[in-house]
Amino acid sequence: MEQSVKPTRWKAVKAFLARKNIRVSAKVYFVDAMGAMALGLFASLLIGTICDTIGQRAGIAWLETLAGWCKGATGPALGVAIAFALKAPPLVLLSAAAVGFAGNALGGPVGAFLSAVIGTEFGKLVSKETKIDIIVTPAVTLIVGIAVALFVGPYLGNFMSWLGKVIMWATEMQPIPMGILVSVIVGLVLTAPISSAALCVMLDLSGIAAGAATVGCCCQMVGFATISYRENGVGGLVAQGLGTSMLQVPNIIQHPLVLIPPTLAAAILGPFVTTIVPMINSPIGAGMGTSGLVGQIGTLTVMGGSPDVWIKILIFHIVLPVVLSLVMSEYMRKKGWIKFGQMKLDI
Repeated sequence: MEQSVKPTRWKAVKAFLARKNIRVSAKVYFVDAMGAMALGLFASLLIGTICDTIGQRAGIAWLETLAGWCKGATGPALGVAIAFALKAPPLVLLSAAAVGFAGNALGGPVGAFLSAVIGTEFGKLVSKETKIDIIVTPAVTLIVGIAVALFVGPYLGNFMSWLGKVIMWATEMQPIPMGILVSVIVGLVLTAPISSAALCVMLDLSGIAAGAATVGCCCQMVGFATISYRENGVGGLVAQGLGTSMLQVPNIIQHPLVLIPPTLAAAILGPFVTTIVPMINSPIGAGMGTSGLVGQIGTLTVMGGSPDVWIKILIFHIVLPVVLSLVMSEYMRKKGWIKFGQMKLDI
């Protein structure tokens, strides 16, 4: 009798969660929500950084003021973006702004992420379940989300900051192997349906580790844009080179070998920017590559706009990723390992 009751209760719970549009899965939280988190970063911190850079270099004071407001809105932007990705109803979505603000203030971006995810899901659970929904739903969202920000956010934020410092320290101590690892891993994360920008901001990655991450992302984006040009033309070149190499994920799943040329290019160039030609970047620029030229703007912001820096950006962010990826892909095409049409995009 008891055995039959348990499955019935579990079915009822599953039905309730389905009705509330709550799907507990890695894809929902680490692909959808984290991807939306990146959009929140772009719409606040990233725009603020760009305005700040332009304002300082052009002497436009109001742009610097605008930048301050944009950066200050990072937490609320993260909260709303995550709640939107989780398909939160209006009261939960709007309450997530305060949750994201608290999470970001207490635990940084990772604190905003965790508190917004948990607060939103609890808010969805109670949404429209009572006659005083206008009070209960935002109250539950805020109380749960801000409680997570208070009691978990600082520890998680400190851990991510510590991990980022370990990566940066290891890169300085062992610049060649770490240059390879950071460049390859962050580049692959950028191409995968995970946000490399959010990851680098969570880790607060900077210095030469951020420089290696930027190069890895550039190799994926510029590399795929170049080696798939014959299949996708100018549209594909722009979509991948200035947009995202994530567009190639369906093709990579079917034909994994197409991932080799840009990844090898990242492995080769990563150690160069941690040793011979050191390059640094900011956390927001580290995981962006050439997407909207944010990686390049970040590099100019932290390294300055001297002709030497411009040349380094041109060579290591564009020219060498193009050349190395193209040489390797052409060799693989001649061997029959990569065939025409395997990188075709539906754009």
